[in-house]
Amino acid sequence: METKEPTQTPVKKTLRTAIIAIVVIVIAYFAFTKINHASHYENTDNAQIETNAVPVISRVSGYIQQFSLTDYQTVKAGDTIVWIDDSEYLLTVQQAEADLLAAKADLKSAESQLPTIGSNKDVAAAGVSVEEIAAQKAKRDLLRDEALYKEGSITLRQYENSQSAYQTSVKLLASSKTKVSQAGTQTGTANAQIARAQATIAARETALKRAQLDLSYTKMIAPINGKVGKTNLKKGQLVQQGQQLFSLISNDQYWIIANFKETQIEHMKVGQTVHIVIDGYPDQEITGKVSGFSDATGAKFSLLPPDNSTGNFVKVTQRVPVMISIDSAESLKEILKAGLSVEVDVKVK
Repeated sequence: METKEPTQTPVKKTLRTAIIAIVVIVIAYFAFTKINHASHYENTDNAQIETNAVPVISRVSGYIQQFSLTDYQTVKAGDTIVWIDDSEYLLTVQQAEADLLAAKADLKSAESQLPTIGSNKDVAAAGVSVEEIAAQKAKRDLLRDEALYKEGSITLRQYENSQSAYQTSVKLLASSKTKVSQAGTQTGTANAQIARAQATIAARETALKRAQLDLSYTKMIAPINGKVGKTNLKKGQLVQQGQQLFSLISNDQYWIIANFKETQIEHMKVGQTVHIVIDGYPDQEITGKVSGFSDATGAKFSLLPPDNSTGNFVKVTQRVPVMISIDSAESLKEILKAGLSVEVDVKVK
């Protein structure tokens, strides 16, 4: 005996048709939405939140005298965050101050010689004038006595006395001129000593400023508002000049660097609206704007940029970094953290 399959009732057929129709409509809706979105937006999930990270570097060597910060502690610009023992630097400043005082004393000593040298020069110059007059008189007397001696009016002794007086006056004049010359030489020497003392003072002042600057570096001041990163510093620890101690993460400014494919940037422009979804806070509605484009692809910033001049070239789609500013970033500081992954949609049409 043959069994007949039960036939579907009209109600079941209608329900099945309705379900298929609904599924087709839903699929068509999502397909249309996807296509419509793709035609108006450029999307990438290759993006991260960025901010400024300032390395705190010791500019002097020494032992840490005071450090009480904890990991991820908030600090303000101007706060003292590390204090290095300044005992040696204080002594250096005091030594530089003493050296400067000594150089200034040497300058005063050199300057005090000028009036004495000037007086000696004036006396010597006056002596030259006197000796010149005496020499001229002695010369006239000699010429007169020479004529009288030839006439036999005076004795040989008197004539020789006139010669002796003239020679003496000539030597005295030469001696006075030598003293004037010596006074001039002493003036030049004194001026050279003054110039040397002034140069020494300048060098001592520079050394003092350097010592004071090194002393100021023992107190390390927070350059920005932010949070302390990971640190293992302890009181009494020795740090070296140029050593990076930790980093300060700025919380004043945040932005996003999104890496778009080179085929996506044709219609992207500065100022376009961006919808942002942070992976850690997917329900938070965040918007931003395109603020800039890199002038090079990400590969050009790598340690070993690719060389496409080889014979086995394989074309690879490049990524272009795009900077995105975040709207109302001040109100989002609690959730914005450098390094968080985000997904961005740039409205290009």
